[in-house]
Amino acid sequence: EVQFVESGGGLVQAGGSLRLSCAASGFTLDAYAIGWFRHARGKAREAVSWLLSRDNNTYYSDSVKGRFTISSDNAKRTVYLQMNSLKPEDTAVYFCYALKDRSWPLGKNDYWGQGTQVTVSS
Repeated sequence: EVQFVESGGGLVQAGGSLRLSCAASGFTLDAYAIGWFRHARGKAREAVSWLLSRDNNTYYSDSVKGRFTISSDNAKRTVYLQMNSLKPEDTAVYFCYALKDRSWPLGKNDYWGQGTQVTVSS
C-alpha cells in the first residue's frame, strides 16, 4: 500500500522558513520523482518541486526557484522541502507526490498524500 507521511506545515510570517518532510512507502522509490505540489484556494494545482534520486535530477517551479530546496534521505525514504523567504502567495496546502513519468498534471500512475497546510502571513 502506498503511503505518505507529511509533516512540517504551519503558520509563519512573510520572510520566514519552514521545512516540509515526506516519508514515502509502498513503492520503489527510485522509480519515481518525489516532490511537492500545492493547491491554494481558488487557484489551480501547481507542481512546486520534485527530485529523482537515481540521478539527482530536480525541478522547481519559477515561482519558488531560488527560495525552495528539495533534498532526500534515501535510507529513510524521506524527501524534504526547505522553504525560505516565504511569501503570502506561498500559502496553500502542500501535497507530497510521486510522479512516474515526471509529467504534469497528475496521472493514473502517480501517487500523492493528504497534504499539509502552509500559511504565510503578511
